Amino acid sequence: MKINLKNGIDKLIFGMKQNDVTAIYGKPDRNYKDEDDNVIFAYNAQKMRLTFYKDEEFKLGYIVASSSDLDLFGNKLIGRKISEVKKDLSQKGLIKFTQEDFDTFENYFNEENWIILQTEFDEVVKVEIGAIINDKDEFDWKFGKK
Repeated sequence: MKINLKNGIDKLIFGMKQNDVTAIYGKPDRNYKDEDDNVIFAYNAQKMRLTFYKDEEFKLGYIVASSSDLDLFGNKLIGRKISEVKKDLSQKGLIKFTQEDFDTFENYFNEENWIILQTEFDEVVKVEIGAIINDKDEFDWKFGKK
């Protein structure tokens, strides 16, 4: 599954509505609301959790994924050492990461592309990608744009 920075993952594009997603992947394995009343879809086979923002007309705005098929610039991410992944990504211009530590986890956040590489024991275990916020402090929805 290809990660398309600033746009989404695979066939998922930021700004899609729930019915657009179910047309692609079918009914989610889990469907619930978080503490902010955002709608969450979880797909076990794709190992993805999708967030549809209540305040944005329930548009897809955030994806958390942990599938071993995840691919960024032709590079697999999950299960690889973060140092190797960062080296591969730096060759594609993805250089600046802010690191945060939580217990045994570390997050490597690239704000420009709104991507987080989460590691545990020095290996990438999860990728989080979010819709970009533009200069007007609004989401830059990609779905439906030409």
